[in-house]
Amino acid sequence: MIIVICGPTAVGKTKMSVELAKIYNGEIINADSTQVYKEMDIGTAKVTKQEMQGVKHHLLDIKDVSELYTVYDYQKDARAKIEEIKNRGHVPILVGGTGLYIKAALYNYDFIDTDDLDYIDDLRDEEIINKIKEIDPSMEIDYNNRRRLISTLKMLASSDEQVLDKDHLLYDDVIFIGLTTKREVLYERIDKRFDEMLVTLIDEVKTFYKKGIRSKALNTAIGYKELYKFFDDEETLSEAVLECKQNTRNYAKRQYTWFNNQMDIKWFDVNFTDFTETISEVTEFIEKSIPF
Repeated sequence: MIIVICGPTAVGKTKMSVELAKIYNGEIINADSTQVYKEMDIGTAKVTKQEMQGVKHHLLDIKDVSELYTVYDYQKDARAKIEEIKNRGHVPILVGGTGLYIKAALYNYDFIDTDDLDYIDDLRDEEIINKIKEIDPSMEIDYNNRRRLISTLKMLASSDEQVLDKDHLLYDDVIFIGLTTKREVLYERIDKRFDEMLVTLIDEVKTFYKKGIRSKALNTAIGYKELYKFFDDEETLSEAVLECKQNTRNYAKRQYTWFNNQMDIKWFDVNFTDFTETISEVTEFIEKSIPF
């Protein structure tokens, strides 16, 4: 059995994954594209040692922030971890909000590295945008910045995707769990979480900024790219904070769109007042879905 826990940011995926790991003797595989990077902890809402509760986690803090880590890299690493965990007699639990990572790990995707991406420089903006959407519909696109459009597509195309049958699961024992809540509740949680972490996030981003690091990870991750504008005196702190919150809300919308269109997911409305109720609903579904 492989369990996948997905959904938008701030909906309780981390807590659910740990509880299910304790119930099913599981090990957790990170499926968040920003949490693979070391020292990007606050803005990515990375699970803490305390929150792990002794459950083994994989593919967290495996790359320096200045390194490039592609979907192709994740596919290789995640599949290897799935086999390792299964061989130990444990249950792999993929958890995160990066839909393309989950799909690449579990479905019949084949990636071929390519070195020559110069052709992208000659594409029209519309062509670049369409190609970005084809590869990752959840990707945030800066429509009015050609330089960023080109760099975004080159980042995605650095592992050129050759689709064999992207709707074909490689495993016959995958159970997809989606966590959701009402939009107004989600937005309130997003805003509250950001307000609570703002001071420590500023310190975290400032550390990278003072070192002069301007990597792909920092240029694309919400919370980091906006605060870089603040440190560059392009925006006030208030403007950067508002942009962070709005970008997070927009990202949550794109996550819903991705998961609904790409995977057969059983969605559960989260009871934030009594999370044990949601855990019970999810485990009941899992018990009925376990393949024999």
